[in-house]
Amino acid sequence: MTYNLHEIMCKAWKLFRKGIGTFAECLHRAWNSAKAEPINAQRIAEAQQTAGIEEECRTWADWKKQGREVLHGAKAAFQVLLIYASKGDNASYKASFFPESLTQPMNA
Repeated sequence: MTYNLHEIMCKAWKLFRKGIGTFAECLHRAWNSAKAEPINAQRIAEAQQTAGIEEECRTWADWKKQGREVLHGAKAAFQVLLIYASKGDNASYKASFFPESLTQPMNA
């Protein structure tokens, strides 16, 4: 497995500038995040395949970053237990994913 060292260092500096802790701790968290990414991607792909959904699915926050909002009252297509490595403790959290058909462009 190869890692993008530039992205890891940028993430470490971003965490450090937020005042998360020492730079060593921030670098450790950035490495943990990089190591968790392929595991999380695999878990998402497996859950999406199990749910039988072919269209693009994202979390509510990811859709918002894309300029779309989840329709009011829409139910998540599936949930996945993901590793939240940037906290430094490898805690897990349950993320809900919504297909694009349950979103709309955000009102400007």
